Amino acid sequence: MPKLLAIDIGTSACKAALFDETGAVIAQQSEEYPVYYPREGWAEQDPEQWWEAVCKAIREMLLRSGVTPGEIAGIGVDGQSWSAIPMDGEGKALCNTPIWFDTRSTEICERLKARIGEKEIFSVCGNPVQPGYSLPKILWFRENHPGVYRQAEQFLQANSFIVYRLTGVFSQDKCQGYGLQCYDMKKAAWNLEMCREMGIDPKKLPEIYACHDVVGTVTKRAAEQTGLLEGIPVVAGGLDAACGALGVGVLNRGETQEQGGQAGGMSICIDTYHADPRLILSYHVVPDRWLLQGGSVGGGGVMRWMEQEFGAEERLLAKEKGTNTFYELDQKAASIPAGSEGVVFLPYMAGERSPIWDGQAKGIYYGLDYAKTRAHFIRAGMEGVAFALRHNLEVAEECGVTVEVLRSMGGAANSRIWTQMKADVTGKPIIVPSSDTATTWGAAMLAGVGVGVYKGFDEAVQQTVQVKREHAVNWEEHEGYTDSYETYLALYQALRPVMHRGGQKAER
Repeated sequence: MPKLLAIDIGTSACKAALFDETGAVIAQQSEEYPVYYPREGWAEQDPEQWWEAVCKAIREMLLRSGVTPGEIAGIGVDGQSWSAIPMDGEGKALCNTPIWFDTRSTEICERLKARIGEKEIFSVCGNPVQPGYSLPKILWFRENHPGVYRQAEQFLQANSFIVYRLTGVFSQDKCQGYGLQCYDMKKAAWNLEMCREMGIDPKKLPEIYACHDVVGTVTKRAAEQTGLLEGIPVVAGGLDAACGALGVGVLNRGETQEQGGQAGGMSICIDTYHADPRLILSYHVVPDRWLLQGGSVGGGGVMRWMEQEFGAEERLLAKEKGTNTFYELDQKAASIPAGSEGVVFLPYMAGERSPIWDGQAKGIYYGLDYAKTRAHFIRAGMEGVAFALRHNLEVAEECGVTVEVLRSMGGAANSRIWTQMKADVTGKPIIVPSSDTATTWGAAMLAGVGVGVYKGFDEAVQQTVQVKREHAVNWEEHEGYTDSYETYLALYQALRPVMHRGGQKAER
């Protein structure tokens, strides 16, 4: 039975996973790496640390699994969005890459909008000009590190960097192109006129591949570093959220993934071009499909932060009871009624993406008094993430896209309490086909289709994706969230001037 290898380049760690053709996990291994915050608003990572982590993860996984490299039929790679990795002609990363919540290019974005016009840019790429995206980061290199820009042979994404390390081939998958405002979202091609308008040398933009296209094969050097076999086919791969959507079976119009990784949000499958400046539009990793996305910086990362800062007691409890810290945090949250008795949290922990697009937005707790406890903070934090999801879903429905059921994935989907909370807040039933492995399985499916293990995506999904649990909406709870959600929306509008005043002071 052929095996498929998937590599996921997340924000906090990489994951390597081996699957058989039924979608069953044979083995998986994670390796962490840091995010660097050298200045206010900056967030960057070292791509070479990604590669070191990938090599270590694959070697460890192969050793534990007993799978021989010759059994692996193909490799798929997914990655976080909106990298801008400058690569020289010899394939060396010239410096760290700003990542998806880096806001250093805010001023560049404002100049682009003023000089070219937001409507003209949007008409090409179907996305707003925001500092999180890849293209403003490339322009930042051109302005602030012209030597790096001149030396850069190509600018790569997270997944295409790993694909390059494996194959020696520069590539740009069709799905991740949405991070560059010179990418024509109707044609899946570079718009040379917009490249000229923006001052981007199109020669620095890689050749575009379909996500399941075989880009190349594992080189001798990559085989030595990873323990893989030289010659294994590697497909282009794609965006982590899009691979996650595929991994939970999102193939057809209206099917929607709910993302519970480091970031939060949703991805709605559509079969015709439909852009809205408040949301994010990308190609799906599945041909002839787009994803209308809502992306929040507040997802599983909020719970990770709460665990680090508030979870000392739960860590001790977990050790004593043989559970885990997140389970114990869940139990604390469950002890507080829906709406957290008036405590509301804005999960804008690194600015916010859709639908408010505000790099100066800040995380806020509101509604505290002496009766409130740490459990209120935990529950409100989880509810804040659910409110951000609801906000994005409501905007999508305002522009005519219908969502009936959410397919949940990511580490947060392991929490039955949090998943139920999201169903109750949004008024959408949630099904959970898989959680931790959805993203890597989506990347593996790309490889499986690319090398012919499956005849197509329909067959791959039908044979491998199964619903594990369901969460129906508790409509009484849904009504109970109304006041808290309205407060959530009003808080940002009321505090936005204060947030921006603080941001202006920080810049001086």
